[in-house]
Amino acid sequence: MPSVLGLLEAREKKVREEVARLREEAERVVAALGEAERALQRLADARVTVTEVLAEPPVAVAEPVVSAVAGSVVPRRTVGMTATVLPPDYQRIMSVLESDAAREGMRCQQLAVALGLQAVPATVEGLRSKAKRLVERGWALQVRPGVFTPLGASAG
Repeated sequence: MPSVLGLLEAREKKVREEVARLREEAERVVAALGEAERALQRLADARVTVTEVLAEPPVAVAEPVVSAVAGSVVPRRTVGMTATVLPPDYQRIMSVLESDAAREGMRCQQLAVALGLQAVPATVEGLRSKAKRLVERGWALQVRPGVFTPLGASAG
């Protein structure tokens, strides 16, 4: 027959193991609780910040500085605007059109040669399309069918 002290020691050992297991679990729960509380605080702070921003009167946003970007849209010309706002390909076309060689206007084949491109139909048509876009947006003039000059130039 087991002794009473032996039974008590076995029971105590079992309870000590349960206490150790529960302490480990409690530590995990406390760590998880701390992480959840930090996430909750970040969300609450974000909500407060968004509410404050939305409650403020709207602020006029400054217009972005217009600069030349390859593939960008050709802007409509306004007073004081220079060709530097045009995409690079269009800047090159305007540079040639503004040169002395184009004083009387320039055909797209001549424009291709002046730009150092081959005067093949695909290139010429691409330049024609770009020149017409420059005309539509107020940067150039089509003085005769297929003949282009920069805005303000007089062709004879």
